[in-house]
Amino acid sequence: MAEAPNTQRKMHRTAFACFGVAVGMVGLAYASVPLYDLFCKVTGFDGTPVVRTNNASQVVDRTISVRFDSNVSPALSWSFAPEKPEVQVKLGETTTVYYKVTNTGNKPATGIATYNVQPDLAGSYFSKLECFCFTEQTLQPGETLESAVVFYVDPRLAQDTDVKDLTSITLSYTYFPSKAGKPVAEATSSTKPIAQ
Repeated sequence: MAEAPNTQRKMHRTAFACFGVAVGMVGLAYASVPLYDLFCKVTGFDGTPVVRTNNASQVVDRTISVRFDSNVSPALSWSFAPEKPEVQVKLGETTTVYYKVTNTGNKPATGIATYNVQPDLAGSYFSKLECFCFTEQTLQPGETLESAVVFYVDPRLAQDTDVKDLTSITLSYTYFPSKAGKPVAEATSSTKPIAQ
């Protein structure tokens, strides 16, 4: 008889532990996306440029080409282009490039730009000081907005055996329709109104 309460206690502990593990796994699942995003922003993993507040690096006499790719979701009636498709920069040199975005549609539209760097391994060396990315913009029909991206390529790139021979980096932006400060992933026809 003394064994029955002991067995029940063990079963309760096991059930409680399983419930705790299940709750922990659900919590980690919800936290994984923001944690992964933070990890990418801090380390430059997966082509995510590192965001910095200042450039403390030395300019070195090594030049690299930075290409600018600009895209717009078919669900957004905007034109979007950099002032120059490519610039030559020295490693460590702070550079500013301007982009123009115009609402070519006949209704106000709200969009947000996402970005990445290719090749992926160069992401940890591409440092953004200022950017229009992830800032929601509402443009009236025919309105044009000029925005800047300020960046530098970290001179440590020249010591990394995986990317030291790299001659060019591509910074790619894509504007998507947005809602509540987040890109709307599903593409809709550009003739349909976009939810604001």
